[in-house]
Amino acid sequence: MRKTICAILMGSCALAYANAQTLFPVTSPDGSISLVLKLKEKGLYYEVEKNGVKVLVESPVRLTIDESELCNSVDVLSSDTYKTDNTYPIRGSHSLAVDRSNGQIIKLRNSSLKTDFSLEARAYNDGVAFRMILPGKQGEIRTPDEHTLFTLPVGSTVWYHDMYCHYEGIHQRKDISEIMQGEWAAPPVMVQLPGESGYLCITESALMNYAGMSLQANGKNGFETKLGHAQPAGYPFAHDYSLAEARRLSKPAALAATIITPWRTIIIADNLNELVNSDLITNLAPAPDKRLFPKGINTDWIKPGRSVWCWLDGGARTVEGMKEFSKLAGELGFEYNTVDAFWYRWTDEQLKELVDYSAQFGVKIWLWRHGRDMRDPKKRRGLFERCHRLGVVGLKLDAFSHESKEFIDLYQSCLKEAAEYKLMLNIHGSNKPTGEVRTWPNEMSREGIRGLEYGKNQYEWSTHNTTLPFTRLVAGAGDYTPVIFGERRLETSWVHQLATALVFNSSVIFFGSHPKAMLDNPAVKFLKQIPATWDETVVLPSSRIGEVAAFARRSGKTWFLAVLNGQEECSLQFPLSFLGDGWYEGMVLNDRPSDAAAIKTERVFCRKSDALTGHMRTGGGYIVMFTPQE
Repeated sequence: MRKTICAILMGSCALAYANAQTLFPVTSPDGSISLVLKLKEKGLYYEVEKNGVKVLVESPVRLTIDESELCNSVDVLSSDTYKTDNTYPIRGSHSLAVDRSNGQIIKLRNSSLKTDFSLEARAYNDGVAFRMILPGKQGEIRTPDEHTLFTLPVGSTVWYHDMYCHYEGIHQRKDISEIMQGEWAAPPVMVQLPGESGYLCITESALMNYAGMSLQANGKNGFETKLGHAQPAGYPFAHDYSLAEARRLSKPAALAATIITPWRTIIIADNLNELVNSDLITNLAPAPDKRLFPKGINTDWIKPGRSVWCWLDGGARTVEGMKEFSKLAGELGFEYNTVDAFWYRWTDEQLKELVDYSAQFGVKIWLWRHGRDMRDPKKRRGLFERCHRLGVVGLKLDAFSHESKEFIDLYQSCLKEAAEYKLMLNIHGSNKPTGEVRTWPNEMSREGIRGLEYGKNQYEWSTHNTTLPFTRLVAGAGDYTPVIFGERRLETSWVHQLATALVFNSSVIFFGSHPKAMLDNPAVKFLKQIPATWDETVVLPSSRIGEVAAFARRSGKTWFLAVLNGQEECSLQFPLSFLGDGWYEGMVLNDRPSDAAAIKTERVFCRKSDALTGHMRTGGGYIVMFTPQE
C-alpha cells in the first residue's frame, strides 16, 4: 500500500480560532464527498456532505473515559493529512477491492481532563469513516463508552430491525420522523435520502478489542451509538446462556493501554449498484497476518465452495446417514458436507471414517459446535487440534449472540486459533460483519441474518429476501441457508429459492435442502453450476428495496442474471449490457404461473445489445445462466 503523510502544525492564531469554530474538512479523491469535523464551543461535531448537500446533519462526537466526557473542553494540537492508494483481492460482490482515500488525523487535548487523544477520519468516493484513538501506557486500565449521534436529513426513509433477536430481525421501513425515541436498530442501518437522491449505510468496521456498536433512536431524526454492554440481551442469548450472564455482561468493559475505537462507517451511494459494490468496510479493516495467511484470501487451505447440511430438510443423524449425504454431495459436485451436533457422540475413529469415505467423492467435512464450548481456551484448542488431526476442514460455531467486548474477543481468538490449525469458520448466532473477510480470510460466512431456519415463523419471505441484499448483506457475507423446495419457502417459488443462492453472498454456501431433493429437482443441472464467489456484480436499475432484487453476476467468463421478486406479480425487461462481446447461450429458469413448485426452462442465444423479459409471480424469480460461445 502506498500511504503519503503530510503534517500541518496549527499555529497559535489557528488555535485561538479553534476555540470559536474550526472546520476540518476531509474530501474524497473525486471531490464529491466531504466529512467536515468541527470544533464548536470547544465541543467536537461532524457533518457529511455529498455534492454540497448534507447527507448527515451536524451531530456531536461523544466518547467517555471512566464516565468523563472526552470530547468537550477540547483544544486542537495539530493536524496530519495522508492518502491511501491500494488494491487487494477480496471475496464478495467482486474479486478486487480498491482502497483510495484522503485521510486526516487531528490531535486533540481535553483541557479539563488534561488528556490527549486523536480523531482519525477518511473520505472515500463511496463514503466516510472516523474513529478515536486514546494513547495509553502499558498496564493503564480505562473504561470507554460512546454516544456519538448520526442525525439524518428530514424526509429520510430508513430500513432497520431491532436488537431483540440479536441481528436476526425483520426489517421495517419507516420515515425517520416515525421512528420513536428508544427504538433499537441493528447495523447496518439503510437510509434512502430525501427525494430518492441516494443511499446511506451506517455501520462499523475493524471491530476488535472493543464492544460492538448498535444504534438507538433519539426521536429527533437521529440514532445514538450504543455499545454491546447496553444492548438488550433477551432471546437468543438468555436461551443459550442465562439472564444472569446477560446482567454480568451489561457493564462497560475496561481496556488496557491504548484504546482505538472501531471505525464509524457511512457508505454513501447514488444508486443500489454503487451501494452493493462498496469496498468501504473491508478497506478500513486490517490486512491479514501474512504468517497465518501467506496468500491472503488465496491461501492454499482456504477453499470457497458449496455444502449440504441435514438440519433443515432432514437426514439420518448417524455416521451411515452422513456417508450418504457425502455421496449425494459428490453427485451434486459440492465440495462439503456439514455435520450437525449429533457428531458429539462419535469417536475419533468414526469421524475419520466419515472423512476418508467422503474424500473418494471429492467432499470434505465441516462440523457444528456450540459457542459455549469455545469459551475455555484449552478446550477450544483441543477441538481445533482434533479437527485438524482427523482431516476436518471447517467448523460452524454457533450461539455467540452478544456484542460485549468479551464476545468480540472470543470471535477474534476463534478466528486466529482456527487459522493456526488451518480451519475455516462459519460463525452463527453472530453480530454483523465488520470486514473480517479481509482480516481473517478463514471466515467464510457468518449468520447475523434471519434465514430459512425460521421457516414458517416468517411474515413474507419475498419481502424479506428482496430487502436483505440492500441492508444486512451490504456489510458482508450472510449464511442464510438458502434453497428449500418444501413448505419452509412459504409464498416463494422454486425459482425464487434458487435465485437466493446467487443473490446472497456466502463464500461457502450451506444449502438448506436435502441433497436428494436437489438432485431430483428439474433445475439440478443449474444447481451443480452455482458458484460460491464472484468476480463482478451489477445491480440492475429495476431493483427496489423490498420489491425487486435484480443482480447480474460474473464468475470467470460465465454471467448469471438472478432476480428475486416481492409481493407484486410483474413482468420486467432486463437489458443485457453487462455481457461481454460476442454471443452467449442462455439457460433460462422462470416461474410457471400456475404452480410455484415448478420451473419453466428454455434455451436462448443473445448478445449484450439484447434484452430479456422475466414474468414473475408473487414471490417469484427469474434466472439466466449465460455461457459464452467461443
